[in-house]
Amino acid sequence: MTDQTVGAPATRQRRPSPLAITIVIVVLLIIGFLAAASVFTEVLWYRQVDYFPVLTTQWIAAGAMFIIGFLAIAVPVFLAIDIAYRKRPVYARLTAQLDRYQELFEPLRRLVKWALPTLVGVFGGFSTAAQWQQILLWMNSEPTGKTDAQFGIDISFYLFDLPVFQGIVGFASAVTLIALIAGVATSYLYGGISFSGRDVRVSKATRIQAAILATLYLLLQAASLWLDQYRTVNDPNGLLTGAMFQDVHAVIPGKQILAGIALIVAVLFLITAFTGKWRLPVIGTALLLISSIVVGIGYPWAVQQFQVKPDEKSLESEYIDRNIAATRDAFGVDNVEVQRYDAVTDAEPGALRDDAVATSNIRIMDPEVISQTFAQLEQSKQYYTFPKSLNVDRYEIDGAVEDTVSAVRDIDISRQEGWYNRTLVYTHGYGLVAAFGNQRSPGGEPVFLESGIPTSGKLGEFEPRVYFGMNSPEYSIVGGERAKPIELDFPADAESKAEATAEADSETAEEKAPEEASGSKQNLTTFDGDGGPELSNIFVKLLYALKFQDMEVLLSGAVVDGSQILYDRNPIDRVQKVAPYLTLDAAPYASVVDNKVVWIIDGYTTSNQYPYSEQKDLNEVTVDADNDRVSLMAKPVNYIRNSVKATVDAYDGTVTLYAWDTEDPILNAWSKVFPGTLKDVSEMSGDLLSHVRYPTDLFKIQREVLSKYHVTDAGSFYSDEDAWRTPDDPVAATGNGTTALAQPPYYLTLSAGVGVEPSYSIYSTYIPDARGEGARDILTGYLAADSNAGSEAGKVSDSYGSLKLLTLPKGNTIPGPGQVQNSFNTDPKVSTELNLLRQGETSVISGNLLTLPVGGGLLYVQPVYIKAKTGTSFPLLQKVLVSFGDQIAFENTLDGALDVLFGGNSGASAGDGDAAGGSDSGTPGDGSGASDGEAPGTKTGSSTVSDATIQAALRDMQSAIQDRDKALKAGDWKAYGEADARLEAAVKAALGTE
Repeated sequence: MTDQTVGAPATRQRRPSPLAITIVIVVLLIIGFLAAASVFTEVLWYRQVDYFPVLTTQWIAAGAMFIIGFLAIAVPVFLAIDIAYRKRPVYARLTAQLDRYQELFEPLRRLVKWALPTLVGVFGGFSTAAQWQQILLWMNSEPTGKTDAQFGIDISFYLFDLPVFQGIVGFASAVTLIALIAGVATSYLYGGISFSGRDVRVSKATRIQAAILATLYLLLQAASLWLDQYRTVNDPNGLLTGAMFQDVHAVIPGKQILAGIALIVAVLFLITAFTGKWRLPVIGTALLLISSIVVGIGYPWAVQQFQVKPDEKSLESEYIDRNIAATRDAFGVDNVEVQRYDAVTDAEPGALRDDAVATSNIRIMDPEVISQTFAQLEQSKQYYTFPKSLNVDRYEIDGAVEDTVSAVRDIDISRQEGWYNRTLVYTHGYGLVAAFGNQRSPGGEPVFLESGIPTSGKLGEFEPRVYFGMNSPEYSIVGGERAKPIELDFPADAESKAEATAEADSETAEEKAPEEASGSKQNLTTFDGDGGPELSNIFVKLLYALKFQDMEVLLSGAVVDGSQILYDRNPIDRVQKVAPYLTLDAAPYASVVDNKVVWIIDGYTTSNQYPYSEQKDLNEVTVDADNDRVSLMAKPVNYIRNSVKATVDAYDGTVTLYAWDTEDPILNAWSKVFPGTLKDVSEMSGDLLSHVRYPTDLFKIQREVLSKYHVTDAGSFYSDEDAWRTPDDPVAATGNGTTALAQPPYYLTLSAGVGVEPSYSIYSTYIPDARGEGARDILTGYLAADSNAGSEAGKVSDSYGSLKLLTLPKGNTIPGPGQVQNSFNTDPKVSTELNLLRQGETSVISGNLLTLPVGGGLLYVQPVYIKAKTGTSFPLLQKVLVSFGDQIAFENTLDGALDVLFGGNSGASAGDGDAAGGSDSGTPGDGSGASDGEAPGTKTGSSTVSDATIQAALRDMQSAIQDRDKALKAGDWKAYGEADARLEAAVKAALGTE
């Protein structure tokens, strides 16, 4: 074996392989194409919705702020490094270790000199670009005409100016500090700063540079401390939000003193730049640090501990008054009308005679419960869906305004396979389904005023197709010049009178709708609106193929000339994109307006900078039993206005913004930022105004504020002697065993007070703010907001938005929702009948517990539904619970229950007395819940039902439900009706109402 030559050959530098270079280039190209697709498709989208200036304004503002931020930090850092290097000592004596560092650094010096400022500049650019909204607001702000209670400065200073000033000072401080560090480090590396034992040698150039930067930094700290005194009026960490006694007498003066000291120390550093004497600025810096501890921390602590705490109620009284006034103003509750309501508790005959309109509009259809019923009766096909919660709306029917529950029949493509079906065939929902809120059918179903496919009813002719809905597909390709339509419009079943039209233009079974492939015909249509960007050429198709990562957009022959691509179809998303400054209400609703289905969305302008106003977490206070928290991030606000009403056309997606609150300073600033995007209320049609309502989320945060701030006396407020809270939802707490959540507010037509004309309103109740065994669930307050905006074109009703707070006398105990629900559940007659309904294959669902100020007292109404436990099932309204004072009635209809409750004649009609099974034959008092010893056999009304009869009836109910489910699956509506009639007869037999 030959010996190898000793010693390794020279190492060759490995070059990147061509494959690696190719992969990198391909990846960069893919990222570039995707980025370009995202940009160009955004341009096309904004152009199509006619809000292109909104996009360009955002891009220009963010781009300009990025450049400013980049240059503002990159240039000073570059100059600090460059000057320190250029002014380095030529003959500096370096230590051996520092000399080695310099040798290592020197080859990289030029790279670092340019790369480091560029890197920090990029970070600075992104940080400033994110502030484009605040900068534009500041540039377009105007005085509000209101001043804060501490400094007497216009509120606009806190909303617009102060955040910008503090941001500029903070950014400049960071830039100065980074430049100082970079300059000192460079000087040290090249001998400008050297250490010899205890001596520190600093070159003249380094001294001047460092001293000037230190001077600038301390000047900025002085400005920051001076601005910090104004921030105390927004400080939420004290007794209440705002400058309290400690802040006014210790913190604010301390900030001013520290600002003065920082200014003096800055002058000392400037002097050092010329004299080279460091002693005075070092002493001054130490003095500043000591003062910040003594004056900034120690003195305020001493004032709070030894002056405020012993007499807090008296000393803080003035500042509590400030907080109360500012909070009520900032949340729009300063003009709430407070009225004492001496509620009676005796249910006298004819008590509802003066509340006939409110009584006739009591809603017994719970929008959270009957969504399943809507789905089963009106969904028609598996590719349609209804939302979990229905909308509460109102329409003028036969000359009378009726409260309704409604929802759009939206498309659901989750069960569809294949790109063709999901994108080209199943493109839209169809119709709006609405039912009377105060009526029920003989079988317990809703009484529909608009239903069916094709849609028909009392709402007149309107465009039923819903291309833009809450459940619309991510994107669809519609319209175009086609020989035959391919978009599924609605099914052509035996019950429909519509004629089946041409089949889809497809040669393969995969490219046909499932029903067509199996031989069934469908009604087809072609979108003819202007709803999305047009796929006009191969370049645009390529852009959207990249955006949605579906090459079928580019390759499919079904994408023809004139085809449009619809995306960003959720109404909330569309409004948010064209109005990025708005916080949107979580409950958009669809109404038939001017012969179209239109989504109505409430938009808010908010701030957390309003002086002395208490902060609330908007994401927390809007959570209740019907609304889950959608974001774990806190959104602190202490100012809110319902500044914009937005609409989205469900057919073509047109977005319209109306400036609702023209006195809002934030909206006025945004209207200058995005000129021409907001329409005046005078342009709203009467039909649209008739469907506008007081927004849900605004009402929730206002009721939260008023739970404490209904008290306007500082002493009482401090003592917390009359604090309230929204009651827990009794249905969710008792029925589902879940964690107690607040009872949601409800929309009803009601009279808020004695002798008040009834109006469509949103309301909520209050109970004492106490938990645990000693808590009392008694009613203390009733808050209602007028939600009727009128029906005259361009004119909002004067009463719209007015808040009324009914306060109940403390000496007259009125049961709260929790107590009433407990009384319902424990009443012998009620519990017996509910147990009967729960037997066999049915379950009982308690509907929303409504509270109405009628008859001089408070009436509680709760619908009760039954639902089969197995098979196809949906809730059916069967009974109604009512309570007034300590009396209870439980009958088949609301009319019957009210008559029983009020001694045989309530004095008003509830509107559901014509429902079969509703002729409650019970004598007055039979439904009062006072019956005892009703077993064996159950007394219902005036009849006694034997156990054998009950068991037979339950068997008949089970058989009828099974037969009805089979008929529903088979689409045999005749058999469905027969089975439903048998179910009704069995229920009446069990309850003894035949």
